[in-house]
Amino acid sequence: MINNVAVIGAGTMGNGIAHVFAQHNFHVTLIDISSQQLEKALATISKNLDRQITKGQITEAEKQSALQNIVISTDIDQGVAAAHLVVEAATENENLKLQIFRQIDAIAPQDCILATNTSSISITKIAAATQRPQQVIGMHFMNPVPVMKLVEVINGYHTSSYVTGTIVELSKQLGKIPALANDYPGFVANRILMPMINEAIYTLQEGVADVEAIDTIMKLGMAHPMGPLQLADFIGLDVCLSIMKVLHEGFGDPKYAPCPLLVNMVHAGRLGVKTGEGFYVYTPGSKELVVSEKFRK
Repeated sequence: MINNVAVIGAGTMGNGIAHVFAQHNFHVTLIDISSQQLEKALATISKNLDRQITKGQITEAEKQSALQNIVISTDIDQGVAAAHLVVEAATENENLKLQIFRQIDAIAPQDCILATNTSSISITKIAAATQRPQQVIGMHFMNPVPVMKLVEVINGYHTSSYVTGTIVELSKQLGKIPALANDYPGFVANRILMPMINEAIYTLQEGVADVEAIDTIMKLGMAHPMGPLQLADFIGLDVCLSIMKVLHEGFGDPKYAPCPLLVNMVHAGRLGVKTGEGFYVYTPGSKELVVSEKFRK
């Protein structure tokens, strides 16, 4: 039975995952190498719980209970030593994830399930870094985690049916809807989403339409809640580029080649919301969408 959950990485995804587990009465250890990042994550979780109170979704008592379910740690070994489940939510970097999985495999209890929130990196390759590949699985939450219902559950080559069933049921306990996928580049979500975003950037680069027109057409014409260029900014252009590279290398098909404009923007440090500018400019406290000067006519 899973009671103790260790979440590795206190960034946007990690704090959201910790929030959801804690809200559903799991004991959570949130782990990061940065104590400052951990404090920031706790503040974010508290703020998001307040938002749920405002919407009438939870009570103040439930907020306090959720916060009491979370402890923070900069010691990964200590943090996973008593875990029933570890969810890795570190940066989307293959070498970093392999290093983390080697480390947690050596420390975590023998029956502990090791999950990764990767959005594109091979579960089978990550599992091969451990001595328990049958207990390694993908548990890909969507951003923002407390709001989005989907969990993409990805089986590696050796993932056992018991582990798959356990994670499917656990996702339901969290109020999520699990959907199963097999381990191929990009899985389902990003194999479909990222080429669309990449094509939108090509459409901009080739002058077919401007930023606002592209996003407006996709929002109003396809009923997307957010246009692909705004969504790219929200995800992070560096993350989009990383996933496109995984698809391109994994399939060896030129249709997955990252758009040169995307590559240039990442090299220029224009990564979207996280840096304050991508296809749009982001001002703290403002919800107005302002197209970057670079793309204005």
